[in-house]
Amino acid sequence: MLRVKNLSVNYGNVQALKSINLEVKQGEIVTILGANGAGKTTTLLAISGLLKPKTGQILYKDQEVQDIATHQRIKLGIAHVPEGRRVFATLTVEENLHLGSFTLKDKKQIKQNLKMVYALFPRLQERRKQLAGTLSGGEQQMLAIARGLMANPKLLLLDEPSLGLAPLLVKSIFATIKEINQQGVTILLVEQNARAALKLAHRGYVLEVGKIVLTDTAKNLLTNPQVSKAYLGG
Repeated sequence: MLRVKNLSVNYGNVQALKSINLEVKQGEIVTILGANGAGKTTTLLAISGLLKPKTGQILYKDQEVQDIATHQRIKLGIAHVPEGRRVFATLTVEENLHLGSFTLKDKKQIKQNLKMVYALFPRLQERRKQLAGTLSGGEQQMLAIARGLMANPKLLLLDEPSLGLAPLLVKSIFATIKEINQQGVTILLVEQNARAALKLAHRGYVLEVGKIVLTDTAKNLLTNPQVSKAYLGG
């Protein structure tokens, strides 16, 4: 579904990504692991079009997308849930969700999507008239994911969904991510909680200072001594 070939991204004179290659097959959950500053968020920003790569190709369903605008990529089926939630604090939950569907024209489809996200996150339905800025951190994360799903994506880019959440909420968010995947959405996940990410994912990539240094099945990465020492506290 997604192939990234020789992707390099610069911030001024600093090379944040150095010719990385990765792929995500339809139906998979793939996770990118790495320390802060390794280039994980940069990878997602380049895939969704919020950062322009210096070199390389991004292919979505065999179509080159690296030169097309972000909203066009959303129309094709790529949605990005950014790090730090980024909800519109002064709008209600429902208004935030409607903004997520801005590329859709079919009102029936929007209604269906709304029904689907409320079924996934019943708490949001209870809070639908509430201002997003008054929600708890966990509820804001639910809203950020739900807003991404409103665009009807086939590929969901998730950046640090568990950041700053209590352990119980992390468990609940990860269970929902699994459910979203089971409903047919392919997921590329960036997550600081490496153990939880690998338990959820099918495969993983390890990124170090802008380079992919390791790729394997999630099961193998969980038991890999190198990964365990660096990211799992083992």
